[in-house]
Amino acid sequence: MLADLVLLLHAAFVLFVVGGLVATWVGEALGRGWARNPWFRGLHLAAIGFVVLQSILGYTCPLTIWEDALRGASTGEGFIQRWVRTLLYWNAPPWVFTAVYVAFGAVVAATWWRIPPRRGRR
Repeated sequence: MLADLVLLLHAAFVLFVVGGLVATWVGEALGRGWARNPWFRGLHLAAIGFVVLQSILGYTCPLTIWEDALRGASTGEGFIQRWVRTLLYWNAPPWVFTAVYVAFGAVVAATWWRIPPRRGRR
């Protein structure tokens, strides 16, 4: 049961990283102030920054390690690799996922520059 809770936490983290970018774009297009909230944007940038850094350094995500330990198994695969393989029956070398993480991180960084966070109202 604890492993499943870690899996849910991991899925929520992925949803925050991917959905946070989409939410920023949509929120900005709709003129919503929260799209430029510095806390939301800072946490989002830090989250993808962590993913990019751990991937470039060749580390497995700590949540994957924790889930594996709770399940009593270690696959050596990252969270995304595991679920891409499971859901789509597709397998790729780790460098492919690193490239995707870096590219996504670059889009988040570009969004930070293009839609900068702001405190308060204009």
